[in-house]
Amino acid sequence: MFTLAVETGEDWWEVEALYDLCFAPGREALSSYRLRDGVDPVAELSLVARDDDGILAGAIRYWPVLIGPHTALLLGPVAVHPTHQGEGLGGFLIEGSLERAAPLGWARVMLVGDAPYYQRFGFEKLDGVIMPPPTNPERVLGRALIEEAWAGVSGEVVSARKS
Repeated sequence: MFTLAVETGEDWWEVEALYDLCFAPGREALSSYRLRDGVDPVAELSLVARDDDGILAGAIRYWPVLIGPHTALLLGPVAVHPTHQGEGLGGFLIEGSLERAAPLGWARVMLVGDAPYYQRFGFEKLDGVIMPPPTNPERVLGRALIEEAWAGVSGEVVSARKS
């Protein structure tokens, strides 16, 4: 059994350690991290999953991005501790966080990932939405949180950083 809670400042180092454990060294060199530089994650959607003993088992974060005049959520990273992989925790984090997004006013969410995995959560390839290089366009996926949210949305994905 896992409990979802909003990530707090006290969770930050523990979550970062989980991301370091689950992802290759140099993860912060990925183009998606350039979109996160200087931008706070969406606090209400950045969640941690803890087991019955209070031990961190997984985490998910979201970041605001812009595609032309349109806002979107950038999902990621999402990570599950190796001792809990295969238990459905990744899906629990994804669905649990996305259920909270539309009531908060978010219409669309995107990510860079493997389509066969993310299709089960309603994500599809986004045509015309361009992530910074060297992102493979086949891995740019999106999900509408409200009907037709991706209709007419195209262009380069840029940081929502306030200048």
